Amino acid sequence: MATTVTSKGRVTIPKPVRDFLGIVPGSAVEFRRTEDGSVVLTRADADARPSKSRFASLRGHAGKGLSTDEIMALTRGDEA
Repeated sequence: MATTVTSKGRVTIPKPVRDFLGIVPGSAVEFRRTEDGSVVLTRADADARPSKSRFASLRGHAGKGLSTDEIMALTRGDEA
């Protein structure tokens, strides 16, 4: 992926890269030079793991063994 450097030395990190690294507004990033001379971009803040899908964190929160109808009733606020 290529991006263009502005006259002020700024670049836009492509969305697929931001998504892969979990970079969101306010994230700290680090540019590190490797032994072979290439530069690696990583997250520099405490939680530098790639982010999961925004839905992955919700998986399993409705309770195991619930049917689709039971889950839908929970989301609608219906009482059993």
